Parts: sequence; structure tokens; C-alpha cells
Amino acid sequence: MSLHFDSSLVARLAAAGPDETVHITLSLDVAPSDEHNGGASEGGRAVAPQGPLAELILKGLLKAGDILSFQQPRAGREAVATVTADGRLIVEGKAMPFTSPSKAASAVTGTASNGWAMWRTATGQTLDALRTQLHQP
Repeated sequence: MSLHFDSSLVARLAAAGPDETVHITLSLDVAPSDEHNGGASEGGRAVAPQGPLAELILKGLLKAGDILSFQQPRAGREAVATVTADGRLIVEGKAMPFTSPSKAASAVTGTASNGWAMWRTATGQTLDALRTQLHQP
């Protein structure tokens, strides 16, 4: 078994203070293709994205490993989530991945929330703005 960590995770761990707890959720994913084994992943099969984010991933507007942020300054809430290859969101500090942006946002706020409007990409775009791009010619 080998573990591969994204450089942003390593940077986050290095930046953590001595009294800070960093929550890491590991999920099983397929190893990347390798030219040494004919392009097939070792012992795995391709992961097809499913759920509400699937179309954004398939069209290349989101990709596995992308970091999304959520901020509500007046309520003192903020969160970070990672997009998985299968189309789920892993929210830092939460035990289970979420199948939709709104479920992930609701887990942060504690109330029903529109995650499409609340989660933002590293460039500041909302998921709703990305979804709108899908339907533009």
C-alpha cells in the first residue's frame, strides 16, 4: 500500500500550530494510471463520479482534490472541503463524506443550506456559477 498526499495537505500540516488539531479523512481511491502497467491502475478500477457534482467533474470544471471553501463571517463559520473522484465532498472535521454540496453546507451550519451558493473554488467561483457554465454554449 502506498499513500500519496497532495502538496496542499502537506503544507496544511506544516502550518498547523502545536495546539491545533488537524483532521484528516482518508478514503480509498484508485491509483493513477501508470505507463508501466499499460495505463491500467494497480488492482483498481476507474472511479466514475456520481451525484450532483458528477457533471462538473466530467466536464473538467471540478476535479478530484480541488479544495472548496465556505465562509460565513457574521456567524463565525468557515469550512474547507475536498472534492473526491466519485463526486463527494470531504469536509474537514466531519467523519463522513457528503453526496451533495447542500448536505455538506448543512453539516457546517446546522440548518438547511444552499451549498451551491456557499461553497467556493480556489478562484472564488461558487458551485452555482460553475453549474451555470455547463449550460452556456
